[in-house]
Amino acid sequence: MKKLPIGISTFSIIRKENYLYVDKTKEAYELITNYKYTFLSRPRRFGKSLFLDTLSEIFEGNRELFKDLYIYDKWDWSEKYPVIRIGFSGDLRSAESLKRNILNTLSENEERLGVVCEDTKAYDICLSELIKKSYRKYKKGVVILIDEYDKAILDNLDQIEVAKENREILKSFYGIIKDNDRYIKFVFLTGVSKFSKASIFSGLNNIEDITLNPGFGNICGYTQDDIDSLFLPFLKDVSLQELREWYDGYYFLKDKIYNPFDILLFIRNNHSFDNYWFNTGTPSFLIKLFEKEEYNLAEFEDLVVEDDLLNSFDIENISFETVMFQSGYLTIKEIEKVGNDKFYHLSFPNIEVKRSFSNYLLNNYFVNKAKKSKIQIALYKAMLKPDLNQLKDILQSLFSSIAYTNFSNKYIQNYEGFYSSIVYAYFAGVGFDRVIAEDATSDGRIDLSIFIGSRVFILEFKVDKKGALEQIKKKRYYEKYLKDYDEIYLIGVEFDSKSKNISDYEWERVK
Repeated sequence: MKKLPIGISTFSIIRKENYLYVDKTKEAYELITNYKYTFLSRPRRFGKSLFLDTLSEIFEGNRELFKDLYIYDKWDWSEKYPVIRIGFSGDLRSAESLKRNILNTLSENEERLGVVCEDTKAYDICLSELIKKSYRKYKKGVVILIDEYDKAILDNLDQIEVAKENREILKSFYGIIKDNDRYIKFVFLTGVSKFSKASIFSGLNNIEDITLNPGFGNICGYTQDDIDSLFLPFLKDVSLQELREWYDGYYFLKDKIYNPFDILLFIRNNHSFDNYWFNTGTPSFLIKLFEKEEYNLAEFEDLVVEDDLLNSFDIENISFETVMFQSGYLTIKEIEKVGNDKFYHLSFPNIEVKRSFSNYLLNNYFVNKAKKSKIQIALYKAMLKPDLNQLKDILQSLFSSIAYTNFSNKYIQNYEGFYSSIVYAYFAGVGFDRVIAEDATSDGRIDLSIFIGSRVFILEFKVDKKGALEQIKKKRYYEKYLKDYDEIYLIGVEFDSKSKNISDYEWERVK
């Protein structure tokens, strides 16, 4: 069997050293024959850098690397183009470090292309020189490939003034590209986020965004066909249904997509289901954004947004929902048309992200890790029995463990979403079959439904109000489950905003 390309984003190494390669050259061919200025946003660890390197090898005319791939007999390999490659990495925590990063990258391109810039201190002038001189030397249009175009901004969202400085540097830097249009063959930029054109691409306003273009929906990641045709020899005795539930589910308007990093690490680690992608790093600024507003974590089971929330954002107006989508913590589940308007239903893509994000919030926002683990173990055992009287004690212990002084919004405990978020996060993080928030019925929405085998638990929450259990019974929320489940439990939980804990707790079994 071929070797697995874990952590390898160099196309030539993959092809020369017998690593497994999922052919993305059809998308590459369609892209470079139909577009000139393009932009792609995808979550981290999704194969953007490998795709960019593949483009570089195509334009440089390295035909031998593409034997047996889609593009092999379609591209004119006699045409070789100079390629300028720009990537952002390392320390980008100040404007000066960003400038140094750019100048170092340009210097590497000068050496590789055999071109010398006269002005090596002004990054914008140097880029302009590099484009013109490469064009004149090779007598071909220049290809510009930019990886992680937004890293210098995203790395500084916890220090907004630096983020703004870096934004202005990048804005002027990218603006040079448009000024040299006559010398350019093709431009491709990738990143995680999608900043508004006005804020960063005002000088490059002719760029076409293919992020949600269905034709390029599979440009990164693995499809089910890829799993069935290439990866089955590596997945002996693995439940493919469980694999889908854990790592599939990303959707960019074509096929459902697996996270490639997860699949490769899952195989490497002897088929152990774990949070491989999530553990590579979750931006801490997400927690700060979550805290700023009265978000209910449970609402992310079915978050409805319009086009503008998916498209872009700016530093001065960061939407938590937008960042969650662009970062890969939410994905499109359904598109709904209402008249001339289009609405996107977003949700967690799979078990890994749902469980991991819930646990991340618990560890970094609600309670300390040691207390969280003990409570989750007790919660898991109580629900398996089930012992719903013990569940009351566990929930009280849960809310007693919360350090409320951590919250900048001191009123946060007054709204139901706060309590729903915590309970949801615990149940979602512990690993039950299904945890569904806001499940629709004919007479309203259930706050939380928990499914364990042939049992379903229906929870309703109220803050400073009575009648949680009565609401479940009055609206007959349980009726939709009567046919498919052997046991149905109704649980009403009422909270007191002053004590910040449970004031009343009732439950009963209806089946």
